[in-house]
Amino acid sequence: MPAAAPKHAWVRPYLTRLVISDFAAAAVAATVAYLVRLPEGTAAAAGFSHHYVPASLALPLLWLMALSASDAYDRRILSVGPDEFQRTGRALLVAMAAVGFASYALHANVARGYVVIALPLTAALTVGGRYLVRKALHRARVRGSVRTAVVAVGDAESVADLATRMHAESYIGMRVVGACIPRRELTDSAALQCLAEVGVTPLGDLDSVVTAVSRSQADTVAVTSSHEMTPRALRAISWQLERTDADLVVAPGLVEVAGPRLHIRPLTGLPLLQVEKPEFAGARRVVKGLADRAAAVFGMLVLSPLLLTVFFLIKASSQGPAFFQQTRVGKDGREFTMWKFRSMYVDAEQRLADLVAHNENSDGLLFKMRDDPRVTSIGRFIRRYSIDELPQLINVLNGTMSLVGPRPPLPREVAQYPSDVRRRLLVRPGLTGLWQVSGRSDLSWEETVRLDLRYVENWSLGQDALILWKTASAVMRGSGAY
Repeated sequence: MPAAAPKHAWVRPYLTRLVISDFAAAAVAATVAYLVRLPEGTAAAAGFSHHYVPASLALPLLWLMALSASDAYDRRILSVGPDEFQRTGRALLVAMAAVGFASYALHANVARGYVVIALPLTAALTVGGRYLVRKALHRARVRGSVRTAVVAVGDAESVADLATRMHAESYIGMRVVGACIPRRELTDSAALQCLAEVGVTPLGDLDSVVTAVSRSQADTVAVTSSHEMTPRALRAISWQLERTDADLVVAPGLVEVAGPRLHIRPLTGLPLLQVEKPEFAGARRVVKGLADRAAAVFGMLVLSPLLLTVFFLIKASSQGPAFFQQTRVGKDGREFTMWKFRSMYVDAEQRLADLVAHNENSDGLLFKMRDDPRVTSIGRFIRRYSIDELPQLINVLNGTMSLVGPRPPLPREVAQYPSDVRRRLLVRPGLTGLWQVSGRSDLSWEETVRLDLRYVENWSLGQDALILWKTASAVMRGSGAY
């Protein structure tokens, strides 16, 4: 197993790359704004050059200061989560305010066209550059070369769950290297086996955290759920860690609640974690519905040549209709007809009973078979790149589906849902979703449900945009689709 990197060893080179990328973004944007506003050789170019060459040279430095003032270089938000990009937007507002104030104070007649081009383009190029720098770091973390060592503290089951999640999302760069568990579990074979299955070594009990950190050279202590972890015990751990260089993080029991729904409310010195209710209606839902329909119309128009080509290829390659219609269950348990391109032979449903024994998804309700003999030759191609899903734009247009949401289930699947899984039906199912960008058919039933419930509980318009962006990448790779 690769060794963990020294504490925050990745931060300095990462920040250096970010500064270079941000400076280059502002320099390119300033150059473009200068050339577009008054191209060289025009009658007013000389006067414009006299005033705006210094401004163009100063813009990269101004932009770095705006990013710094917006905490865009804060180590806590680097490389994980949308905060890094949100603070770029905040920096744009800071830069615009600074330019406006400077223009007023210095009585400088700054051309609006120059500002309108330079600053938004700077922000856009910065986001693009930061995305590339972030993906490079994620790839390094997946290879195991840039990781943070973590000592997990809590019950063996909670520690194992944390280790599993960190392994599954290895791009965050955290790896559990040891655990401090209750003393009673140190002699419990079931608890020790639970840790062994995820490759975590017990390093002592809950009173041995500092010793465990020293032995493992860990950078972070992550406290998870435990009956013995009282507020007094947690406070004692935080005091003990003050003598070390390790960070302390606490993993709440509400593991599927996203950050935007969590707020700290101080009460006479006691920090209370307030959890906002998930939003299933309201103005944001109306905006989401309007955006879905507008995008569906646009998508059908732009993709019409591809849709027509696939239509005729299916008709020419096998008998039967080009479209496949199937009853699925949507919002609030209402059934609807979902449209897809037909990727199987017309007798696929009748042949299903003969293939149940070959189901590769033995832990759930879905039928998955990597080399399904019912799939046509054209069907294999369109399934690999999710082209067979494109007719669902019709469902998005008629309001039975959304662009982003949980996977649309079959009625026989819903009939076997336990009460907690039925929460998937509180929102419209999606053409794509977290399940689509996290592995598609390679996911287990349990993981698919977990991702769908996470989306239902924590959806946002920003997250929808991010999922649509990631969907394009997942579809182009063709991984996990069969």
